Order: sequence, then C-alpha cells, then structure tokens
Amino acid sequence: MNPFILLGVIGPGQVILIVAIILLLFGGRKIPELMKGLGEGIREFKKASKLEEENSDSEKKPIEKP
Repeated sequence: MNPFILLGVIGPGQVILIVAIILLLFGGRKIPELMKGLGEGIREFKKASKLEEENSDSEKKPIEKP
C-alpha cells in the first residue's frame, strides 16, 4: 500500500486536533481578527485576478478602426 495516498485524507479527528492547536496558539479573541484578515486577503486576491483577467481579455481583442 502506498503511504502517499493516505496523506490527502483528513478525518474529523485531525480537524479537531488542528482547531485545538490553533486555539491554543492564538486564543479565542485573536481568531476573529485572523479570519477577518484572511477574508480581506482572499477578497483582494480575487479582485486582482479579476482585473488581470479583464486586462488580458482587452489585449486579446483586435483593435477596431473607425
């Protein structure tokens, strides 16, 4: 049996352990601030990727002459 197959499987026990470690490291009061920062970062990333996609689409379109 290939041991690398089991690396991608995360069960409920592992999730509970990860959450407990995060709570111990950051405390209950700090987690909402971390999640807010994470959300803002994801929002900015999506915004930047959308702008990049729009810019690349405008470069691909042929220039129309009047």
